[in-house]
Amino acid sequence: MNATLFVCTTCRAGQPVVDGQPVAGARLFTALTQAPPPPGLAIAPVECLSACNNGCAVALSAPGCWSYVYGRLGLNDVPDILAGAAAYAATPDGLVPWRERPQIFRKQSLARLPPQER
Repeated sequence: MNATLFVCTTCRAGQPVVDGQPVAGARLFTALTQAPPPPGLAIAPVECLSACNNGCAVALSAPGCWSYVYGRLGLNDVPDILAGAAAYAATPDGLVPWRERPQIFRKQSLARLPPQER
């Protein structure tokens, strides 16, 4: 599967913006791209996921698959985000069995969108 993990690079996670300093979402994107992405996954920055009241947000999407938006994420969640994204990328339809999802993906899902029909 060719899945994409979109990372909101404008998320401030409730923190004030300090001139010259990256906001929380930009720091999360940088942390997620420090290691090679899991097989079948691209990591891409986006300027806004419209989840501003939910801390740092990411979205998982792939052609013909369910898509997800997760929020309230931070730098400590990077290993779980990558593990969850890897599990998502390994599915044919975007549906990772509940028990195989990292805890943050079970508890911090903001939205689930059905596959777009072709």
